[in-house]
Amino acid sequence: MARSWKLVIDTANAPVLADFWAAALEYEVEDPSALIERLLAAGQLGEDAVTEHNGRRVFRGYAAIRHPDDPYDEVTGVGRGRRLLFQDVPEGKTVKNRLHIDIHGEQGRLEELVTGLESLGATRVQEHDQGPAGHWWVMRDPEGNEFCAS
Repeated sequence: MARSWKLVIDTANAPVLADFWAAALEYEVEDPSALIERLLAAGQLGEDAVTEHNGRRVFRGYAAIRHPDDPYDEVTGVGRGRRLLFQDVPEGKTVKNRLHIDIHGEQGRLEELVTGLESLGATRVQEHDQGPAGHWWVMRDPEGNEFCAS
């Protein structure tokens, strides 16, 4: 049986980067507000561990997104399938990513995909038109993490 997994991405502002990637991948931002309220009410979580983002209570320094078709725990809001977790870390990004996400758009609509990603806060880095991968762009998300759009 295959193992379950999630990709964890270090960030400077987890909720903001989660919003970007949710929009870029057409995923859903997980809503942990019901879990947070339950933990606060039980005294298992302090107010200092919580903040507000987009009108919801979220864990300070953490945010996650999940594929909209995958199962999730309705009580906690945590996805049980394809999932990205963003966590704040004190140090900034210093070198090129060794692992990155590739976003594949519809055939023949690369410019539309790239322009849409730019409208979300991404930037173009370098255009490529070679090899079996064909035509694609290296881009950066709002925190400078490299990814490819094709």
